[in-house]
Amino acid sequence: MKRIYLVFTLLLSFIALQAQEKAPDRQPGEGDGPHPQLIIRGVTLINGNGAPPIGPVDIVVEKNIITRVQNVGYPGVEINAERRPQLKTGGKELDCTGMYLMPGFVDMHGHIGGRAQGADAEYVFKLWLGHGITTIRDPSAGNGLEWVLDQKKRSANNEIVAPRILAYTSFGQGSYDRISTPEEARAWVRQNAKNGADGIKFFGANPDIMAAALDENKKLGLRSACHHAQMDVARWNVVNSARAGLTSMEHWYGLPEALFTNQTVQNYPLDYNYQNEQNRFEEAGKLWKQAAPPYSDHWNKVMDELIALDFTIDPTFNIYEANRDLMRARRAEWHEEYTLPSLWRFYAPSRISHGSYWHNWGTEQEVQWKENYKLWMTFINEYKNRGGRVTAGSDSGFIYQLYGFAYIRELELLREAGFHPLEVIRSATLNGAQALGMEDKIGTVEVGKMADFVIVEENPLQNLGVLYGTGAIRLNEENEVVRVGGVKYTVKDGVVYDAKQLLEDVKQMVRQSKQKEDFEITQPGLKIKP
Repeated sequence: MKRIYLVFTLLLSFIALQAQEKAPDRQPGEGDGPHPQLIIRGVTLINGNGAPPIGPVDIVVEKNIITRVQNVGYPGVEINAERRPQLKTGGKELDCTGMYLMPGFVDMHGHIGGRAQGADAEYVFKLWLGHGITTIRDPSAGNGLEWVLDQKKRSANNEIVAPRILAYTSFGQGSYDRISTPEEARAWVRQNAKNGADGIKFFGANPDIMAAALDENKKLGLRSACHHAQMDVARWNVVNSARAGLTSMEHWYGLPEALFTNQTVQNYPLDYNYQNEQNRFEEAGKLWKQAAPPYSDHWNKVMDELIALDFTIDPTFNIYEANRDLMRARRAEWHEEYTLPSLWRFYAPSRISHGSYWHNWGTEQEVQWKENYKLWMTFINEYKNRGGRVTAGSDSGFIYQLYGFAYIRELELLREAGFHPLEVIRSATLNGAQALGMEDKIGTVEVGKMADFVIVEENPLQNLGVLYGTGAIRLNEENEVVRVGGVKYTVKDGVVYDAKQLLEDVKQMVRQSKQKEDFEITQPGLKIKP
């Protein structure tokens, strides 16, 4: 049986490696550095710790480590050159006078493409880096753990154009048989750690198995995430998981269920079928109204316990936005130039493709989801206000949400929930680093940390929309309509990437794919020219 299990595991790994292309080697001209010394001159620093902007500052990097953050003057006053760090022989200067610099963004829910979507690694990585995302957590390691670990290693060595990667395997991934006892759960968790995984992504299981797996994972010092799927949430919700050692939750499933006071299960229609995704997502949009009301005793009790357990919530507001405004998500201006034909097909109404449940979606469903968002956002904003950790994650590649672009939309939705723009940036940077156990390396711009930065020519605090690859529309002094913004530079591990060029590369990939298929996007689905 052990031999059979080994052969089966190797076969799965081989299939994953064959089915999804790895990112190509980094080519000359793709990124500049790392350098023995890099000095970024004249930026206004928006750090990830909630501090107000300060500048101008010069930031000194040696290879991939920040070695100095120097205040060099005052706004509107000529900089005294004597105060500036001196460039060493072989060093590199990057003049960013008047620009804004933030720590690199952390996407806590970043699937690296997918075979069903036809989105390969290079396409996804460049969209992420083009939007300032320098670290991603891959939940489920959908391309296979060996595949993801290979990309992780190559990214760490700057051999490919990619963010830093953390691999969270799906619980039970690679098992020959379904895990059916606590002992088997513990054994799988130990093997998962030996295999090199950074953590585990759970979807729910028998309570005894969940308890054993989370306990063993915690003993090993690894972190965890969970999408509390409806198939197990009635007997094991977010509070159960947090008590057992879960470090973070994704989306919001399991949280309303923990807030029930007049019931123990979701109020399912009697003809409900979980495999019918319109059923699933339509009824999910009614869940928060079934929970205890905001600021009630039970609502407060659940929130305070999760905060006391140092529990992280990664809401991924963006991935469900089509539920409250399908037209907005479907007609987003970036689809035409940045969405691959294969991905567009995947988004189109389907009874099979996950997240393509537009069988009959209309006003009633959207109104329910708008009400759902109000209650959901109220909980998340108050969680943050009481000291709870909230991070930013996108879950792109589904429901009309595109890699990179969806992450910036997540930041806007945190703002809608009530976060100050500085709190939004903290969720995108320091909070993500803390949730990953990497706050000593990334998340803020401090001496000794890795050189991960997002540099933009416009002030993102005034308009987070300037972080989109398509920028923001503005009327200039000549009464002309112009686009401004878009990330100017993304720096990851001391390597300076031209973010706009990365997005141009993506546009070229999309153009070539369309030409090959003679494809054009239409609404609501697609059209292949004869």
